[in-house]
Amino acid sequence: MREAGVAVPKSVAVTSVADAEAAVATLTSGDGPSDVVVKAQVLAGGRGLGTFTNGFKGGVHTCYTPASAVETAAKMLGGTLVTKQTGARGRPCNTVMLAERVYLRREMYFAILYDRESQGPVIVASAVGGTSIEDIAAATPDAIVKVPVDLAVGLREEDAGRVAAALGFAGDGAAAAAAQVRRLYDLFLAKDATLLEVNPMAETPDGEVVCLDAKISFDDNAAFRQAPIFAQRDTSQEEPREVAADAAGLNYIGLDGNIACMVNGAGLAMATMDIIKLHGGEPANFLDVGGGATEAQVTSAFRILNEDPAVRAILVNIFGGIMRCDVIAQGIINAAKTLDLRVPVVVRLQGNQVDAAKALIAESGLRIIANDDLDAAASTAVRVARIVDLAAEAKVGVSFTAATEAASAA
Repeated sequence: MREAGVAVPKSVAVTSVADAEAAVATLTSGDGPSDVVVKAQVLAGGRGLGTFTNGFKGGVHTCYTPASAVETAAKMLGGTLVTKQTGARGRPCNTVMLAERVYLRREMYFAILYDRESQGPVIVASAVGGTSIEDIAAATPDAIVKVPVDLAVGLREEDAGRVAAALGFAGDGAAAAAAQVRRLYDLFLAKDATLLEVNPMAETPDGEVVCLDAKISFDDNAAFRQAPIFAQRDTSQEEPREVAADAAGLNYIGLDGNIACMVNGAGLAMATMDIIKLHGGEPANFLDVGGGATEAQVTSAFRILNEDPAVRAILVNIFGGIMRCDVIAQGIINAAKTLDLRVPVVVRLQGNQVDAAKALIAESGLRIIANDDLDAAASTAVRVARIVDLAAEAKVGVSFTAATEAASAA
């Protein structure tokens, strides 16, 4: 944002206490105030109200002396911050941002995102900021103004003026605000962003417009032309299985259940998770291998599912169209032989090359539960998971083969 000419506070990101001391000395030198804002750099919202697992409360602090700023940074670095968006496990805090304190006259909300209705970018602005947009919408919906932008035309001067007015500016202040709006819009386009949210955008007592806190999301499909941005990706902030899936070209999202799913097609994956829920089970993930998965990708998918300690059963649901069922079957066989699968596998295959796939599974000699009916396959997966869960609760070992045979008998 600074490179794009957007006004932001002076700040330094640090990864050690020694770096924090140096950064604080830089920020507090001269005749300016000695106040420093310390922010935990974790990829989650609600940091200010979060709590570190070491007991330290708050991921955002205003410190009034250099010593307290360094002390606060030391308490954050290396810790794990739990917020309303991280779940109970929290996120590791390996980096802390130290920033100058900015005195505010008022706070505003600003965002740019893509809008399906107008089929282009839309700017969302409100003269009320500093809190979540959901709270603003609930309390004062009329305070939110949306300004669609025609991609073919670009951001017109009058549209930038409308946004400045929606932010509560008039006169000379409106011109300064409109200039910031144009720079933010140019940044949004130039960096292939899908979301640029500033909350709060602030006006200082001197009339300067400053972006104090921001969230920017980037289009994954533009990674090839936004290499410097994507090089900054911090995988420590992400679920390891999601990182591994991304590296293998798979679409994976971890959930809280115990029945792993491997499906081709997002719609079929959603339906599969719904059917698991219908039978009283809980899906452990969303995993779409897509229409062109290779045997290696299928093996990678099984490795990811098998390494999830919460998983008690794996349900494979493939409808072969572009994706060939025999490729999936061979990937399953490779995975079972090389990964030492610890949980039973229920397989439902239909479509392209399904007979060849069934023959491969039958000839493999592996104890895989096959079922042509999705409803029955999902019901079986739920029963399998319960058998393995009961054994775990009783602290009784249950083998892959024993659980499979018990589920088949049930």
